[in-house]
Amino acid sequence: MRRREFLGTAAAAMLPLRAQSRPPNIIFILADDLGWGDLGCYGQEQVRTPNLDRLAAQGMRFTHAYAGGAVCAPSRSCLHTGLHNGHTRVRGNGNKIPLRPEDTTTAEVLKKAGYRTGLFGKWSLGGIYSTGYPTRKGYDEWFGYFSQTHAHNYYPELLLDGEREVILRGNTGASKKDYTHDLFTERALKFIEKHRSGPFFLDLAYTIPHTNNELARDTGNGMEVPNDAPYSDRKWPRIEKNFAAMVTRLDASVGRISELVERLGIAENTLLVFASDNGPHHAGGHDANFFRSAGHLRGYKGDLYEGGVRVPAIAAWKGRIRAGHVNDTPWAFCDVLPTFADLAGVAEPRGLDGVSIKPLLLRGAAPSREYLYWEHHERRGFSQSIRAGDWKGVRQGQRGPLELYDLKSDPSEKRNLAATKPEVVTKLEKLLAGARTESADFPVRSAPPA
Repeated sequence: MRRREFLGTAAAAMLPLRAQSRPPNIIFILADDLGWGDLGCYGQEQVRTPNLDRLAAQGMRFTHAYAGGAVCAPSRSCLHTGLHNGHTRVRGNGNKIPLRPEDTTTAEVLKKAGYRTGLFGKWSLGGIYSTGYPTRKGYDEWFGYFSQTHAHNYYPELLLDGEREVILRGNTGASKKDYTHDLFTERALKFIEKHRSGPFFLDLAYTIPHTNNELARDTGNGMEVPNDAPYSDRKWPRIEKNFAAMVTRLDASVGRISELVERLGIAENTLLVFASDNGPHHAGGHDANFFRSAGHLRGYKGDLYEGGVRVPAIAAWKGRIRAGHVNDTPWAFCDVLPTFADLAGVAEPRGLDGVSIKPLLLRGAAPSREYLYWEHHERRGFSQSIRAGDWKGVRQGQRGPLELYDLKSDPSEKRNLAATKPEVVTKLEKLLAGARTESADFPVRSAPPA
């Protein structure tokens, strides 16, 4: 990938660095379908997220962070391989293929660097007998779902623990006692305690607030949560109380993890990153507009407009990342692997699309790049989007015209400037022409006829 200057906004002031004797512990917490506007620190006024708001105050909050894709699996594939949506192995949810042995993951890179690695929650990139199974892709410990579809259920009877199946006896029969989100939190806390001497890499892939699609078909309410506290007395629809309760439960779990890191005395050598895998969903009976989950952005999960791919993201590292800074430099999930490799002091794999944002985290120095790219293979057929500087191009369908938006003056993507800025359209078209490689598993197809 060619690396040129990204024509984004200015970076933060430089901060002095202290000598570091060993690579940092890394905790990456990923929410599922949490919108850009679902946290208090991003403008949410009704759903309580005090712990994430505090984490943002202690670290850096990003206003232009991007997921790898507009839906779950491709976003995770970009996150774990350092390749963008036009090059990564898994480019959509529809064709459930695993990562291959040659697809190097973040966990594999860090494990070779001496890290203990753990993944708890949702994976989506390879089942138990596949080449993409977590224990074959660099994770020492793995506890989670059988598949992406299995991850819809917050009260399953079985989960995977390493190479074996485990029965959740609290969920057998008609019982619903073992809520998976809470189980993943407990395992994460134990992992941190066990490996406190470091270095460790904790990949905590929660499913909150994703809907239980199958439950929604039966009951009309896919927001599955033990109770709707602390919103029980609100005059909201039941499903929206449940959604809010899920987000606040997520927030409480992040708080427990952050507090443990502080209590163990490892906060000064632990980077904690929080993000979401894509924009907010309209599923399971939930209305993403009820809490303005996308904020001022256009679109939702499955869209390549900003609301579908721009996500909340926070990074905190005591004494190393500038506290309370709001950063508007664009970066995306494909940057995670090279960043973590850089922090660990090891070489990144060749041919990545992502760039290290370590200088952005520690000094506020913006990375150099030419563009960010996404594609989508479901719903209306193949679509693409690209961001170069403040210009955003969106194409619906294989041969549709390119829409053009100036994100600096029009962050809500309301004014299509393609007709008045043909020179910019031409530039983005040229970038799009070389942005992707063909995939036999995710072939380009036109939108179905109306």
